[in-house]
Amino acid sequence: MLDFIKGEIVELIPNSVIIETGNIGYMLFISLNTYFSLTKIKSCKLYIYEVIREETHQLFGFIDKKERQLFTHLISVPGVGANIARMVLSSLSVCELEEIIFSGNVSALQALKGIGNKTAERIIIDLKDKVKPDNIPSSDTIITNISSNITKEAITALITLGFSQSASQKVVNKIVSNNSSSTTIEQIIKKALKLL
Repeated sequence: MLDFIKGEIVELIPNSVIIETGNIGYMLFISLNTYFSLTKIKSCKLYIYEVIREETHQLFGFIDKKERQLFTHLISVPGVGANIARMVLSSLSVCELEEIIFSGNVSALQALKGIGNKTAERIIIDLKDKVKPDNIPSSDTIITNISSNITKEAITALITLGFSQSASQKVVNKIVSNNSSSTTIEQIIKKALKLL
């Protein structure tokens, strides 16, 4: 079983990364949190979770052990597969998710794509004793200027995650126009994932 992969980043898109190590390129599925941690570096170390089934062999990569641990907790919940777990970790930071589970905030989980009422309740019931937040997440840092490049990048990231171009543009434009002060691309994508 693989624990981590360390190597050069060959290709990086919002939902996956290819890392070359030992002349072999490994494709790993990643969350947006991991993606944003990798955007400005050339090499990295990602912690691995392998999903091996009869028809597929997938590798999921995580920027730290805490994110991987939350992923494994999520997929242990009935009805939560690897892709839904990755979507949850793309919509919320590790600290935010821990706080939501620990406080029993079902409505915050329900707001995420692919999570219904029963699944949200089950996540909280099954994981409440396993998750202890280190601290309550602080409010996000607001950036004073947002360029059209950030808007385009947010739309491209959503399309890569499987959403249609028209829906992605509509939601991103709505988020940008509704904010009196501008936000980062990460914040835009996270808000968009809750609306799509």
